[in-house]
Amino acid sequence: MATKIRLQRRGRKGYPFYHIVIADSRAPRDGKFIEKVGSYNPNTNPATITINFDRALYWLQVGAQPTDTTRNILSEEGVLLKKHLLGGVAKGAFTEADAEKKFEAWKAEKEKGTQAAINKNQTKAQADAKARLDAEKAANKAKAEAVAQKKAEENAAQAEAAAEASEEVVETPAAETEAPAEEKSAE
Repeated sequence: MATKIRLQRRGRKGYPFYHIVIADSRAPRDGKFIEKVGSYNPNTNPATITINFDRALYWLQVGAQPTDTTRNILSEEGVLLKKHLLGGVAKGAFTEADAEKKFEAWKAEKEKGTQAAINKNQTKAQADAKARLDAEKAANKAKAEAVAQKKAEENAAQAEAAAEASEEVVETPAAETEAPAEEKSAE
């Protein structure tokens, strides 16, 4: 029986989530499997990978063949490197302590790179949020200035209308007072 390490799709439409499983190579993608060794969520940034390192290494050592995507995932997590180093120990190229030291150095470097990527994403998100806030403040300021200008124009128009109305009021009584005087002189 040929075994494969493959992805088994889960999740909803447009939002996939995968289980990393050991399955018979003849089984369908989402069908029967032997063992679940991890999960892969490509929807997060960076992608979230959880894996049972020892079981994945065991299955690789007994001959399970990973698919292309799972090979990339296992390489990313260091399972393939550990298998390679253990092969070197079996051949006598170096000791197990040397292999462990090399693996730990690689793991530390990988963790530093991952943390740098996470920090970069966080600083970018903070910069984007600050830029959006500044743009919103500028838009609000422009809107407030436009509203203030409109209110000033309305106030000026009302003052002008009030001035015209007071002029009419002043002119009207003067005309009425003159008219009775003319009537008296005509008598």
